[in-house]
Amino acid sequence: MQLPPKVTERAFERLAEIGAASQGQALRIAVEGGGCSGFQYQIELDAPAAEDLVLEGNGEKVVVDSVSLPFLADAVIDFTEELIGARFVINNPNATASCGCGTSFSM
Repeated sequence: MQLPPKVTERAFERLAEIGAASQGQALRIAVEGGGCSGFQYQIELDAPAAEDLVLEGNGEKVVVDSVSLPFLADAVIDFTEELIGARFVINNPNATASCGCGTSFSM
C-alpha cells in the first residue's frame, strides 16, 4: 500500500513566510517526463484544483495532481537552506537514480 507524500514542518513554515495561502496559492508538486534522468519535478506556486490531493499544515497547502501522485508515494517534501541556495526538495524513495540538479530522477 502506497502512502501519500508527507510535508515537513519546515516546508510549511517557508510557505507561510512566502505568504502563499494569503495569495490563494499552494505549493504544487508535479512530476513530468524529461530532465536528464527521465522524469523531473515541477515545483511552483499555483491555485489548487478540485482533483488535487491537498496536504495542509500551518494554514498552508501543498497540492499534488492525480497523475503525479503514484510517482510521489511515500516521498517527503522539505525545505533546505544550503550554501548554494534555499529550495524545496523532494526525498523520494521511489527514485532509483537522480541527477546532480536535484530535480531530475529515474524510477
